[in-house]
Order: sequence, then C-alpha cells, then structure tokens
Amino acid sequence: MITAGIDMGAKFIKVLLLKDGEILARTQEQAGFEPQEAAQRAFARAVSEAGLTEKEIDLVCATGAGRKVAPYAKDSITEVSAAARGVVHLHPSVRTIIDVGAEEGRAVKCNAQGKVEDFAINEKCAAGAGSFTETVARALEVPLEEFGQLSLKSTKSIPMNAQCAVFAESEVVSLMHAKTPTADIARAVHDAIASRIVSMVRRVGINKDVALIGGVSYNPGFVDSLSRGLETPVIVPENPEYAGALGAAIIARERNK
Repeated sequence: MITAGIDMGAKFIKVLLLKDGEILARTQEQAGFEPQEAAQRAFARAVSEAGLTEKEIDLVCATGAGRKVAPYAKDSITEVSAAARGVVHLHPSVRTIIDVGAEEGRAVKCNAQGKVEDFAINEKCAAGAGSFTETVARALEVPLEEFGQLSLKSTKSIPMNAQCAVFAESEVVSLMHAKTPTADIARAVHDAIASRIVSMVRRVGINKDVALIGGVSYNPGFVDSLSRGLETPVIVPENPEYAGALGAAIIARERNK
C-alpha cells in the first residue's frame, strides 16, 4: 500500500510518500501566493522521484494550516496529530514533541502509540517562532545559516525582556548600538525565543524523551537554548521538517486499511 502525506505549511509545502513503512520520496516547495499549485508541483515531483504514477497512490492525507485546500487529499488531520505520529514512528521513546515553524510553535504530549494526550500552541507572534531569527539575522547582516552557529560562540548571557517581536527588535538595535558582540546578541535572541517555547511546553508537561521538529530544528543555536531551558537534551529527528507529512502518510495507511 502506498500513501502520501501533504503538509500545507505557512512557508513550505512538504510531500512524503510511504510504502509499508518505508519512505519512498520526500519533496518540498515554497508555499508562496499559490499554495495549491506549489503542492501540486511537490506532489508530482515526489511521485516522479519514486518512479510511480499518481494512480498508484492509494490515499493522500493532508495536514498543516492549509490542509482543507490540499490537492489530491481525501482525508486530513491536525498538525498536532500528524506530528505525534510521525515523530513516535521515528523515535519510539519520545513523549513530548515541540514543533517550531516560521509563524508559530506547538507543544504536544503523546503516548507510546503516538496518540495526542495534550497540546498547546503559542500566540501567533514572531518572537516565539522562526521568522524572528530571520529578521534579526538580516539586521545583524549575518547569513541565516550562520546565525545559529554564531550564538554557540557566545561567552555571555544577556537577558531580553521584550515579549513582542516589535519591541524585541528594538532591543536588538539597542544592543547593537551598545557595541554588544554579535555572538552575544545571537544567543540572547535564541534564549528569548526558547523561553517563550519552554513556557508553552510546561503548560502541557515535559515527559521525556523530548523531540524538536520544524524548520527551526536546523538552527543549532536554538536547539542549544531550548535544551538549556528545558534542562534536558532535545532529540532532532532526521529531516525534521517532514515529520508532519510522515504522520499524515502513516494515518492515511491506517485509515485505508
């Protein structure tokens, strides 16, 4: 049986094909202004890379913010359910999942079967999501790919009091004018984002093991800040941005049976 999961994210569309538990292909496209067309391109590319035809896909399940308009999908599930099933499939020991994307963050508590027991979502504020790091990296004229590594070089912890991205950005500018080392500013930004996420996670409770997914998972500075904030190591699965699409494909297989 071959199933597909489509994750209609705010910034990227992810598609994953699954056959009897084996991943056949995974692709992504920027959502842009036409997410449906982006999903169609990503789906077509995944099918091609797997050496299949669209008719060979038994069922497509969608997740993500735009799941209701996902092409080809006959079923849909919430982001939290998809994340739980996808991560537990990859790391059976995980019981707490943190998903931080461009626009928002989520915390999910699940059981050994990947069933959601509780979850929380942070307010839609960039200060608790990946887009804030992009904004600050541009202000500091540091490539985003280097921003996370830069914060690991910091030798000093600088608290940021702002709880809103607009005010936090002003605080960053003040630090720049005060000649604060760029590495220390980078760490302060990651610590501030992690602090908001940690507060959200504590609302659902922290059960080990803890995993981080979403695009921010590739940022080592944020992973470090989050691990320190939670006082426990954080697991980052391989290809963490596809966890939701994987969960959708798994649930599609189960429902099709």
